Amino acid sequence: MNFFKIKTCWSNAEFILIKLCMASAYIFIGSYFHDFFKNYYTALIVVFGITVIWFVYQWLKKIKD
Repeated sequence: MNFFKIKTCWSNAEFILIKLCMASAYIFIGSYFHDFFKNYYTALIVVFGITVIWFVYQWLKKIKD
């Protein structure tokens, strides 16, 4: 399966998307156990969804190049 052997180059600025995506997921999962972030569930899900879509789009675009 050659899909996992494809190599891409990422700039440091492009890693911001995956870091933001992972951070929002970690906060969402962690906030499940704490009431402090309870009011921010919607915002966290929106940020996570946007960054996941954006990251996957850029990743697929880089694979094609």
